[in-house]
Amino acid sequence: MLKIDGSYGEGGGQILRTAVSLSTIIRKPIEVINIRSKRCNPGLRPQHMIAIKIVADLFHANVENLKVGADWIRFTPTTLDKFEYNFIKIEVGTAGSIPLILQTVIPAVSLSGKSLSIQITGGTDVRMGPTIDYFRYITMGAYRSIGIKTSIDVLKRGYYPKGGGIVTAEISPCKRPGTFDLLNVRRLEPKIMSVCCQLPKHVAERQISSSLLRLEKNGINCSSYSSSFETSLSPGSSILVYSESDFGPYIGGDSIGERGKRAETVGSEAAELFLDSYRYGIPVDFFLADMLVIPLSISKGISRYRVGKLTEHLKTNLQIVSNIVGCNYNIEPIGKSYIITIKGHFPE
Repeated sequence: MLKIDGSYGEGGGQILRTAVSLSTIIRKPIEVINIRSKRCNPGLRPQHMIAIKIVADLFHANVENLKVGADWIRFTPTTLDKFEYNFIKIEVGTAGSIPLILQTVIPAVSLSGKSLSIQITGGTDVRMGPTIDYFRYITMGAYRSIGIKTSIDVLKRGYYPKGGGIVTAEISPCKRPGTFDLLNVRRLEPKIMSVCCQLPKHVAERQISSSLLRLEKNGINCSSYSSSFETSLSPGSSILVYSESDFGPYIGGDSIGERGKRAETVGSEAAELFLDSYRYGIPVDFFLADMLVIPLSISKGISRYRVGKLTEHLKTNLQIVSNIVGCNYNIEPIGKSYIITIKGHFPE
């Protein structure tokens, strides 16, 4: 059984998501210790527990010590090819992040060569995680380019504190992901999506206006933007500024509204995150950079992509997947950016 130190590097929940997904795909038992030990609320949180339980139930894996606050777990996948589900329905019960749960479930299901329809009720746009719009347009756009195809629909938004957002996902099988080579791309005009629920219409519009102003100050035109007014249990808002195509770039900046936070600040934050990559011609933003590591670690061949910022999340994820699957990776500084190279390896 492979032992993984959950306090390594940035020491967050991403280590768990990565370890459980890869353990399921390659059927290798793992033990994760010191789970989130550096955090002010260490141990397993509800959204981590739910994600692990979903994957364990789907694949009949055995999990020891799966409880909120646990500082260790053992996850043992079955050696049998038992997957009897076509559709499952999950209630998070709080505003726990749906995108972070899908970040665990989608690779585990798709890269095990399975298909699944899943409906999750929880938080669609909450702190400490990507918004559902970032996840479905940027993360899933990049995943689609390497063969991981998942369609995501938002039936209802879920904000803190009540959650209640409803998201459906149709996950298609991908036996072995393709490689990824994205060092330079042409700049595409960005798009903006602004959403608000149980708030005046002008909130979504002010978020857009603020984003447009920040882009224009940097000499960037944006003619494609939309605002929508949707249903939710708790009032909330979110915005995504992004550029993506089937061949890249895959860059986005998102932000969510909070009590006492002006709509102009929300819009400006999203635009600034987008500009962190766009103004330097970066094809992969630093949020997506570590999400690509799981599939590329087991792809057949060498993948390369350029990022503008080398985060602890990315460095941690690279080392964790290398420990689990035995892939090789390299980080090469190039001017004000970094080229990430991953040589995929699927343990037989």
